[in-house]
Amino acid sequence: MKILDTTTEFADQVAVVTGGGSGIGQAIALRWAAAGGTVAVLGRRKDALEATVNRIAEAGGTAEAVVCDVRDHAGVAEAIDGVANRHGRIDALVNNAAGNFIAQAEDLSPNGWKAVTDIVLNGTFYCTHAAGRHMLAAGRGAVVNVVASYAWHGHPGTVHSAAAKGGVVAMTRTLAVEWAARGVRLNCIAPGPTETEGAGAALWPTPDARQGVLSSVPMARFASTDEIAESAAFLLSDRAAYVTGDVLVADGGQWLGKAIYTDPRAR
Repeated sequence: MKILDTTTEFADQVAVVTGGGSGIGQAIALRWAAAGGTVAVLGRRKDALEATVNRIAEAGGTAEAVVCDVRDHAGVAEAIDGVANRHGRIDALVNNAAGNFIAQAEDLSPNGWKAVTDIVLNGTFYCTHAAGRHMLAAGRGAVVNVVASYAWHGHPGTVHSAAAKGGVVAMTRTLAVEWAARGVRLNCIAPGPTETEGAGAALWPTPDARQGVLSSVPMARFASTDEIAESAAFLLSDRAAYVTGDVLVADGGQWLGKAIYTDPRAR
């Protein structure tokens, strides 16, 4: 069996990471570049993207910032075509851009619904559509879409996000079948509660809320962005060459839940 060198596994390859200016997206971009790959971080905030690019450059990697709104199909196509033209290829795409907030369904405005579904569902398709054309032409490529486990088990207050991410899971599996024989793999990663500034402010803004989230995780801790990036790197790499249409859950066992009854053997 061939043993892969993960320190150079992305050498001479090019990835596009949306939402790469912070959090999980930034960590995935750093992980790709650390393994020798070139990464284009795509998002709306130029300053945040450039901060990621600077971190990669300081570590000896290669990256560029691409300012683009994933909700704009024409803008996405132009931006991703530009990456392909500058670097000669696109080997990987990570759809990480997202928007989320907690709202009870009866209080959710049409604008709130549209804002989240436009970024998560439409934006993921637009980016996949644009990058996928280059991958299909080359006969190779890997896509990882960042979702959440409530896409299939549901969660109060997340109807907009759950519906959008559920759509992304269905899209991923459909395209995985459609493109498998043409050399393009698509998978999802579903992170659990992760220590990022954005998620903390939106989803557990108070100490009590934070503790409530933490108590729902059987491993009794939050994930680090580096841990999620490592899982994404696996799905993007040749180590996962026979994996497509799947969802890798990295949530410390959260969605499986804890026992209802007390186990007297538990310590």
